[in-house]
Order: sequence, then C-alpha cells, then structure tokens
Amino acid sequence: MQPHLPRLLVPCALLCALNVAHAQDIHKCVVGGQVSYSDMPCPANASSASTLTRPSAPASDPQAAAKLARARKESAALEKTRLARDEREAKLDARAAQVAATQERKCGKLRLNRQWAEDDARRATAATIDSARLKARRAAELLAMECNR
Repeated sequence: MQPHLPRLLVPCALLCALNVAHAQDIHKCVVGGQVSYSDMPCPANASSASTLTRPSAPASDPQAAAKLARARKESAALEKTRLARDEREAKLDARAAQVAATQERKCGKLRLNRQWAEDDARRATAATIDSARLKARRAAELLAMECNR
C-alpha cells in the first residue's frame, strides 16, 4: 500500500460521510407547449404544473463518527510504527556502512603490507631472502584470511 493512501482516505471518507444533499422540490411546468423543469414554482400562465419531490437524504450513520475515530487512531498507530521501523533500519544501515568502511581500511592496510613485503623479498640479499619470503607469505595469508582474497 502506498504510504500517502491512508492519509488521503480519511479526509475523503469524512467528506463522504458529511456530504448531505439537501432535498429540494423540482417543478415541472408546461408553458406554451414547452416543458421546463425548475426549482422555482411555475408561473401563473403555465398550462400544466406538477411538483416532483426528491426523496430525503438518508439519515447519517450514528456509528460513522466512531468508525472514523477508530480509522484515524489506527492510521496514527500504523504511521508511528512505520516511522519507528524506518528509524531502526536507518540506524542499522549506518552501522553496517561504518563497519564496511572500517573493514575496507583494514584490508587496504593489509594489501599495502603484503605489497611492501613482496617488494622487500624481491630486493632481499641472499642472506635475508628466506626471512623476506616468509614475511611476504605471512602477509599474503593474513590478507586472505581477513579480506577473503
């Protein structure tokens, strides 16, 4: 359901409930062979005159006000629930974005450490090459474990 629909339904229902048509008589007049309908009484020179009465409007429903009050109360409760849910979801989304940003920074640091360790291994002398390769391998393993790579 669209979010603005309940807000529109309540005023429309109220207007429909309060819209009471006033019953007026309709006068059918025949003047000079022509038939005319009017809400005014027929002129004196009319050859034929009749009055058509409209049925009176139905009485207003005594429970309509109670139904309207219940509908408004329910609409307000639903709106409050929706706003609370939206606020909770916004907080969760913000927290998830913060966690993702922290993880991305951590992974960036680990990628740099791996790259530097590999660079050190390439430049290592014969005496330090084994420890440089071990350091590069451990940096790559740590990156794979922490960042799924």
